[in-house]
Amino acid sequence: MQTLREVIDAQAAAQPDAPFLIAPEAQRTVTYGELRGVARAIASRLDALGIAAGEPVAFMLPNGISAATLFVGVMYAGRVVAPQNLLAQDSYLEFALLHSQTRAIFTTAEFEPRLAAVAERNGGPFAVHTCDADGLDLEASTDAAPSVPATAPALLMYTSGTTGQPKGALLSHANLVAAARAVAGSLALTPHERVLSSLPLYHVNGQCIATLAPLVSGGSAVVPRRFSASQWWTLVERYRPTWINLVPTIIAYLLNGPPLTEAQASACRAVRLARSASAPLPPEQHRAFEARFGIDVVEAMGLTESASVAFTNPLERTARKLGTPGKPLGMEARVVKADGRVAVEGETGEIELRGPNVMIGYYRAPDLTARTIDAGGWLATGDLGYRDGDGFYFITGRLKELIIKGGENIAPREVDEALLRHPAVLECAAVGVPDPNYGQEILACVVLKPGAHCAEDDLRAHCVRELGRYKAPRYLRFVTELPKGPSGKVQRLRLLEGAP
Repeated sequence: MQTLREVIDAQAAAQPDAPFLIAPEAQRTVTYGELRGVARAIASRLDALGIAAGEPVAFMLPNGISAATLFVGVMYAGRVVAPQNLLAQDSYLEFALLHSQTRAIFTTAEFEPRLAAVAERNGGPFAVHTCDADGLDLEASTDAAPSVPATAPALLMYTSGTTGQPKGALLSHANLVAAARAVAGSLALTPHERVLSSLPLYHVNGQCIATLAPLVSGGSAVVPRRFSASQWWTLVERYRPTWINLVPTIIAYLLNGPPLTEAQASACRAVRLARSASAPLPPEQHRAFEARFGIDVVEAMGLTESASVAFTNPLERTARKLGTPGKPLGMEARVVKADGRVAVEGETGEIELRGPNVMIGYYRAPDLTARTIDAGGWLATGDLGYRDGDGFYFITGRLKELIIKGGENIAPREVDEALLRHPAVLECAAVGVPDPNYGQEILACVVLKPGAHCAEDDLRAHCVRELGRYKAPRYLRFVTELPKGPSGKVQRLRLLEGAP
């Protein structure tokens, strides 16, 4: 088992001048040699601040050189990195910073007043250090960072759940390296590969898939500040990535974006695959993306507690299936019924995972950890699904999001996919709302495509044709956007705010 420090040292020794990170806004490239130098300087800075090995160090930064180098540099330095969500509400942010017991957070001038106010309200438990999004003010250092074992904690990620307090998933160096190597192997990554990803570096997908997988394979990553549908294919044309890292929300917006120029279309032909994860990809959008852009889509799935790795479809197009995140990747999986029985193929239950990338546990929450990871090492994911006869896993929803209408279980995704088959619908999400007669009824929130129009009665009639009257939404609400987490995953339970 390797630590991330050992991975960085090995890449810097083997190819010091090779690019690791490309920041389009800053028009700068960080090489592997420079990455090691910055990581050592971060270690010296943390030594000077009196932060010992194993202590959490937070950052609250947009995508850029500072976020990327702090993310890997803090772990290189033997400390635990604790990225903070830029979109977090004050209560969420305050809980995460106090619960993590961090004594230092790095941020830009934009967020400094907010963080300083949190520190002041709580007696100054942490210091706020400001920096530029694309440059840390560090003194060069050649000192070796503290040595830590591969089992040592490396990353502390607070989940973006919609109910209750955030949970801090604690991942080790071994967890992260195992996950990154699994992804690199599944996508056949080499030092010549380059990924384009706009997913935030405070989310586990942007971290493990678009940063650590290129790191362990010796490739490079183009990381723009944020996603822009109007600029995406320009970045593809300019930086020539060999693969792109997406989520379904981005796919939906690219499908409804402007036509490609001839030069952009030519650049597309050099992209050998798009990886889609963080939320289920509707089969209609999967087919449409491949048809329009000529790029194969490999659907996958992971969660914070498994370092963003759980399932993936095969690379070979003929071996893939639509509507599924695929087969287990580098780990074991099973489906468990409510009575504890392991399900057979075709039976729906809760999906459980076991493997080298399953987290150490929830930080400072031993009881919650024990309820989530059993004595045999199986992690209860909270996802509902089933396994087919070919070993592919299908996700039908979340335990907390399952709609139970008149005693019948209805998967929200089934309703979503029916709505997405309507030509006017861009995005949608179904959720159960209280009903005195059935226990729950179905509410669907719908975002229409730009310039599209659709009457509520027409959309309801479409749902009845696709789903039957019993599963068709009783309530339809047209909205301009859906509530999402940092990865683009819809937070269904927030749809209940203002529900009938």
